[in-house]
Amino acid sequence: MIEAARVGEGFDKKLKEILLAEIMPMVQEFDQKLNSEKVYEQRFQTAADNFIAAASKLPRASGCFPPCGYQSAGAVYNCMTCSYDSCEFPLDCPVEEIEVTENSRSRLWCDVPFDLPADIEVIWSFAEEVKTQQLEEFKEVTTGVDRLYSIPSTSFQHQGTYQCEIYSGRFSIVRLYFYIKVTPQAVVGHTELQEIFDLSLLPGGQLGPAPEGSPDSFLPRLSFLLTACLTCSLLLLFLSLGAFFWLSVPEKEIPISNEEEVL
Repeated sequence: MIEAARVGEGFDKKLKEILLAEIMPMVQEFDQKLNSEKVYEQRFQTAADNFIAAASKLPRASGCFPPCGYQSAGAVYNCMTCSYDSCEFPLDCPVEEIEVTENSRSRLWCDVPFDLPADIEVIWSFAEEVKTQQLEEFKEVTTGVDRLYSIPSTSFQHQGTYQCEIYSGRFSIVRLYFYIKVTPQAVVGHTELQEIFDLSLLPGGQLGPAPEGSPDSFLPRLSFLLTACLTCSLLLLFLSLGAFFWLSVPEKEIPISNEEEVL
């Protein structure tokens, strides 16, 4: 627990929140002696494990930022080995999934939370169609210092995993992965039209809730207005046809008999 509690500057408040959430309730309950000591022994161990797991995710006091990358600035001198120990994170970062609509722009940033050397080199590679971290499946695309990779118009040939590897000299510092999944534009349009049609069939013109200010929030309102306008137009048409038919029927004359004339 002591090692897990050694966090970076500015994260002491977050550490205190974790401590209050995991440990302090057990301490208060133990003071009241509501259960036997054996029960508390097991529960304290569970609370300690939860605290270590949560606190270990915070940046270390040495300056390490999980979960990946070789971070020389966070190295700590080891008195036992007389050498500096790095943060001991893997070079490969988890794969970040990005869903992109067909023909839209894609922008991938090779960004990390820790400081990088001044002499970096960035290599972008691509593994078509698959979601992977296997190095042999990637083919090099560009090499330089630009940490931004942009695709002006994304198509299905761009679907796959993109790898950004940052070097300093001959040494690799970190490898980031981005998996782009391309959604067909026709499918997106069909889905929006289907939603409008489904909303128009709701009883009483009820509309499903949508977030205020979002573009989708105007679609149900538009559907409702179109349905109301169509209904009014049909009603006006039927009334016009009824009036025209009534006016076009000639009035029948009622013959008067001779007896009624004498009277």
